[in-house]
Amino acid sequence: MEFEVRALSRREGVIALTLAAATRVEAEHMAAASGYTVLSARPRRARDSISSRFAPRYPLVLFSQELLALLRAGLSLVESLETLAEKEQHASFSAVLASVNASLQEGQTFSAALERHPQAFPPLYISTVRASEHTGNLAESLTRYVAYRIQMEGVRKKMISASIYPLVLIGVGGLVTLFLLGYVVPRFSQIYADRGGDLPLLSRLLLQWGTLLASHGVAIGALAAAGTVACAYALSLRATRAAVSKALWRVPAIGGRMKIYQFARFYRTLGMLLRGGTPLVKAIAMSAELLHAGLRAQLEAARTAIQNGGAIAQSFERNGLTTRVASRMLRVGERSGSIAEMMERIADFHDEEVARWVDWFTKLVEPLLMALIGIAIGVIVVLMYMPIFELAGGLQ
Repeated sequence: MEFEVRALSRREGVIALTLAAATRVEAEHMAAASGYTVLSARPRRARDSISSRFAPRYPLVLFSQELLALLRAGLSLVESLETLAEKEQHASFSAVLASVNASLQEGQTFSAALERHPQAFPPLYISTVRASEHTGNLAESLTRYVAYRIQMEGVRKKMISASIYPLVLIGVGGLVTLFLLGYVVPRFSQIYADRGGDLPLLSRLLLQWGTLLASHGVAIGALAAAGTVACAYALSLRATRAAVSKALWRVPAIGGRMKIYQFARFYRTLGMLLRGGTPLVKAIAMSAELLHAGLRAQLEAARTAIQNGGAIAQSFERNGLTTRVASRMLRVGERSGSIAEMMERIADFHDEEVARWVDWFTKLVEPLLMALIGIAIGVIVVLMYMPIFELAGGLQ
């Protein structure tokens, strides 16, 4: 549960904190542990949940890198967390670190202290830390998690950067088309108003649209704005995104690549957890959210088969959780006893495959988009000037 805490800080004055805690008393304790004087605390209201989407996320990778550097410098875990809490500029982040440090001083394990802050530390991170508590090598586990996140982020950034240019093309083309239909066409419609029936059919339809827009531009603009807001809100809903994802999943060319991309994330996560000492069955359950909802039932069947003594490669293959390459590499990993390393190699292979496909797809889509936008704008311009062409031909 989240609480809104108003507190007094020596440096910042009165500030507002958003803290996740089981009770109000615990939230006040967290703020006090960070050096704040608590003025009030109340449960976070439902209407604040929308704004919470835009709240800054806890910089987990940066935190891990800084903590790793301090641990390698010889500081204890408590001293490292105290140092990070003191340097933290964001009040809410500083409160989280102070609360984790207070829990450690009370005798709790590091993973248990992190588990009290699910908004900052995901289950995968907590499981990695918990596994390191059995091996006694927190630095190695943090190194492995940082490398995992950097690799995952790298693939995501490649896909985002590949989509920027097509989106810019669509945006610019759409704005030019809207300018022609919303500003230029209405003015041409006034010029051709007297010729009405002499115009070609498509030109008449286009100019009728211009006349309608000139007469009811405010109402049409309001409806367009309302439709845009409604579409944006619908896309922000989880159910809508799930429906869109399900529709894309059914497209063979796109759905197949989405499946490979999810396999890459799934195998990379499994490999990282297994290297950290997490049991295979538990690691599979923790990685289930990385797969599409339609594949989770298959994953559960594979997990049950493995729990009952089945081979990993065979269980995954029977339930449609491998590609041909992945299946062969898993068999090799089982025979050699290096299943964790083999899963990470499978992820690397599939990541490269997805990157090649995205590169090919963008090279194909970009000229097609330019051609479609050029054709659309050209058709509008030709339809507007067609009466002038006909008039010039009649004068000859």
